[in-house]
Amino acid sequence: MIRALLDQAERDAVQLHAQAAEIHAKEAALSVKDFKIEALTYELAYYKRIRFSHKNESLTPLQRDVFEETWNTDVSAIEAEVEQLTDDQACETVARPKRPRAGRQPLPDHLPRIEHRHEPASCQCGRCGKDLIKIGEDVTEQLDVEPAKFFVHRHIRPQYACRACETIKAAPVPPAIIDGGMAAVGLLSWVMISKFLDHLPLYRLEQIAARQQVALSRSTLADWVGHVGVALQPLADRLAWHLRQRSCLHADETPVPQLDPGSGKTQKAYLWAYRSNDLQPGPKIIVFDYQTGRGGVYARQFLGSWQGHLLVDDYGGYKALFAKARSHPEHQHLIAPCIELACWAHARRKFYDLFQANQSPMAEETLRRIAVLYAIEAEGRDMPPNARKALRAEKSLPALVALHDWLHQARLKTAPNTAAIKAIDYSLKRWAALIGYAETGDLPIDNNPVENSIRPIALGKNYAQSVIMHSSPIANCKAG
Repeated sequence: MIRALLDQAERDAVQLHAQAAEIHAKEAALSVKDFKIEALTYELAYYKRIRFSHKNESLTPLQRDVFEETWNTDVSAIEAEVEQLTDDQACETVARPKRPRAGRQPLPDHLPRIEHRHEPASCQCGRCGKDLIKIGEDVTEQLDVEPAKFFVHRHIRPQYACRACETIKAAPVPPAIIDGGMAAVGLLSWVMISKFLDHLPLYRLEQIAARQQVALSRSTLADWVGHVGVALQPLADRLAWHLRQRSCLHADETPVPQLDPGSGKTQKAYLWAYRSNDLQPGPKIIVFDYQTGRGGVYARQFLGSWQGHLLVDDYGGYKALFAKARSHPEHQHLIAPCIELACWAHARRKFYDLFQANQSPMAEETLRRIAVLYAIEAEGRDMPPNARKALRAEKSLPALVALHDWLHQARLKTAPNTAAIKAIDYSLKRWAALIGYAETGDLPIDNNPVENSIRPIALGKNYAQSVIMHSSPIANCKAG
């Protein structure tokens, strides 16, 4: 009897041990699933915000509540609207309009003419001194434009002849960007400003001109852009030279579509943007360096032997610039590294996405502490560098020390392999570069100035860039 009880107890113990092991395995599996759910929830919230939400990262509770209450309604309305628009698309065949004849079209007669008479400097023959006789006129017309108004310049050059010497004299033709072209300087400026500053694709400029019965084909506009690009290349090079004289620069890059002739498709190219630091004296300068790839070699080629503080995101292409000894892109000798500055806007964005995903108290507190840093910057915005340096030493550095301790403590309390750990580690691994600004009075806190400069470029991405982006090496520049 006792033996039977012992055997039963032993069987029960084995069964309990097996059940305990099974429970432990299920708990481990649930833990893995919880981590995965948290990561997927964070990622889903991030992509929903990027696709549907406003880009403003403010942390207003009222706005957050309204967002949560109306999310499902908004998404349903958007989906229904997209479906309706898709169903309502016309599918009838439209007759193609008759194409105008090829070649340069005559300038419309209804456009006003501004005549410019160009008389020779002297009406006496340069050889014999006798008076010149007018025998005709050489009339050329150039098309010009004012905002929403086209007009034509008439250049009239009377031709004078000397009967004794049998010579003809007329005013010389002034140099032009396009020899023999019909586009005046004002029209070329309008095309360039509309395309690269207002981000209007060339087909829209063609439509704007057509409303005044002016025929400007896209191929002609693209050719003009190419000629102006070549003419402005010395200015672009000079602006880049002036930019490299600064001791602190912003840098970022953005993809743009580039036509791939013969394939009927586009390929990805990049505009590398380099911007001056607003907290340092001098005019604001931004240089766009057009390249066919995103490799770090392009940044090294542009900067050359430049040394200074470079504020960038965490893209690996910039890392070689911060190496202890980097090679010169054109020579064999080694040069000193650039000094890396990290962007607080990027660090903050990690915690903002985390808070939007699961209302994390840790993320909310980190956002509040980062907001203090920006409040200090707003307080010192109009101060001279020495006063701003003193303000940062008094307020920013202590706030950064406290934030660093807070992130370390939060990391100890956070489970590994989670979105929260990734957000914390993003800042801690770049801490030296993140706090570099606070030790001076003339270095920026984030990379927003250059990001704001390249953001409008996305407006033109719906239309493939003109062939000029493939054929011209111009570095598009502007100074403000």
